[in-house]
Amino acid sequence: MVKVRITQVRSTIRRPKDQKATIKALGLGRIGKSVIKEVNPAILGMLKKVSHLIRIEIVER
Repeated sequence: MVKVRITQVRSTIRRPKDQKATIKALGLGRIGKSVIKEVNPAILGMLKKVSHLIRIEIVER
């Protein structure tokens, strides 16, 4: 499985509630925090929704 490192790079202040909830569901919440997740269709949808707030790096294949 492909794993990605997701890092929050922008604030959720003045963002819609659904974007704030998506960031929280990914395990983020403050600028600079990173999590590693396995890629699946649900995660890809979440990443697309908040792509302007995060940075994505491939960790392993």
